[in-house]
Amino acid sequence: MRNTLKFVLIAGVLVFAGASAVLYQKYHQSKTDFAALQTQDEDTRGRYAEAIGSIAAIQDSLNGIVLGDEAARLTPSGYEVERNLSQTQGDRVLAKISLLRAGIERSKARIQELDHNLRKSGMKIQGLEQMMASLKRTVARKEEMIAQLQGQVESLHTEVNGLTVSNEEKRKELGTVMVIMGSKKELTTAGAVVASGGVLGLGKTLKPTGHVDESMCTAVDTDQETTVDIPAPKAQVVSAQPASSYTLEPSGDHTLLRILDPKEFRKIRHVVIVTKTA
Repeated sequence: MRNTLKFVLIAGVLVFAGASAVLYQKYHQSKTDFAALQTQDEDTRGRYAEAIGSIAAIQDSLNGIVLGDEAARLTPSGYEVERNLSQTQGDRVLAKISLLRAGIERSKARIQELDHNLRKSGMKIQGLEQMMASLKRTVARKEEMIAQLQGQVESLHTEVNGLTVSNEEKRKELGTVMVIMGSKKELTTAGAVVASGGVLGLGKTLKPTGHVDESMCTAVDTDQETTVDIPAPKAQVVSAQPASSYTLEPSGDHTLLRILDPKEFRKIRHVVIVTKTA
């Protein structure tokens, strides 16, 4: 009986010891798991805080990408204003566009890096995903705004160039006179002059008819050219240019017509010059 009781007690002690060992092992494992969970939670919190900081920094960078008032002032309002815009404001906006594009590219690179790191870490937090989506939408809006401004500036330059060409053509048209020259016989035959007045065919004077064949003329831009070479030792301007607007000067066996007042001289578009040999 005593042996049996002794055996039972020993068995009980062994069972208790085994149970205690198991419980201790489980306790130790739970403690280890809890510590690991705390570490993981702290790591997650750290990554979350880091992600929030990165998102805030990127958002601040995007908020700094603003077009300002210059875009609103890119409005056509006449050739002189357009030309000034082309040379100054338009160039400043183009330079600013380059800086803004560089800023957006940097933001996009940071977003991609952050997105990659979050995926790699396995963090899937709805709030973070919403923030990332918001950042991407902001970048897309900024890119669209810059693209619109780029198009506006390019359109402005095109319009300025068109206005420049148009105004140059108009200036040239207003500043150009058509010069026809020749002997009395040649100009009469061409219908540019007619002899009138006099008595019995004597003392007639040449007058322009007002009908000049411009295919027989030489165009002279009085804004660019102030002299006309006449291949004759003597010449006479019979058209109605004011006498004070020009002068005729001998130049060897040629004559030089020098324009003194282009504005007055070109008020009469057709310049008719009779050449004389003596």
